[in-house]
Amino acid sequence: MSDGEAQEGQDLSYRDTPRIPTREGVELYYESHGEGTAITCLNNFFLTSPFWREYTGELAQNYRVVTYDLCNHGASTHLEEEPSWAEHAEDVIGLLDALQIESTYLIGTSASTQLARDVALAYPDRVKGLILAGPVMGLRGMRRHRQLNRSWLLTLETHGLATLYNQIYPEVISGEMNEEGGTPGFLGLREAFTAMNTPEELAGGLRLAQQGDTSPELLSRVQAPSLIVLGDDDILLSPARGHDVAALFPKGRCEIMPNAGHVPFLDDPDGFQAIVRKFVEEVEADA
Repeated sequence: MSDGEAQEGQDLSYRDTPRIPTREGVELYYESHGEGTAITCLNNFFLTSPFWREYTGELAQNYRVVTYDLCNHGASTHLEEEPSWAEHAEDVIGLLDALQIESTYLIGTSASTQLARDVALAYPDRVKGLILAGPVMGLRGMRRHRQLNRSWLLTLETHGLATLYNQIYPEVISGEMNEEGGTPGFLGLREAFTAMNTPEELAGGLRLAQQGDTSPELLSRVQAPSLIVLGDDDILLSPARGHDVAALFPKGRCEIMPNAGHVPFLDDPDGFQAIVRKFVEEVEADA
């Protein structure tokens, strides 16, 4: 069974758990699985907390895996205005405080790799390490990513959610996964995509993704050990550029996942979790 077919039956239901207050007027839905060193997953604007269950099960056998919905997305508080990146970073810290997590590893994916970077810069004592899957960073900035986001936003606003999915799928899914999954894989992921998203939530996220400081120089200020996990079929970065971007971090390196796209854990959940586990073990051993 392909990953896309598995997603067709994926449990995306929410648990009846208390929300966590962070900023004034904001409460976040979260899930916590496992015990030990904390790993916190940061959603991009296309994912919700329940989606991570399929991709963190092995990690939860050895670590405490925390997932949550961003403010204005999923089951968390919806405000009239989309939060800023700084407010999203503040929410991360509020969540950690409420869960009594002194420091954590952060997994960011696509747009949320910018959030991971910002949390590490603003709250360095709270971040043990960064895992940046399909980062939206470049040697000279993030222009290509913002161009993609603008085109996705235009499609969403003019043609709706289904057409947006049709556009995004071949851009972010690897060629290998596309061929292997075929029509069932395409339809399975579409079911999850439409279950997790509303046009309003996506529009707010896509607009925010076009904001924030894109300077590569910021990466040189990140003191936490940083791992870029890059599919060799990523739409934004080639493997060579992935290693170049990783070199901008004082403690950075890059791991290439073969036959994987912009969201590499979709292509190989077990391989991705093994990479994360090895990274955490190495950082913990050097601490």
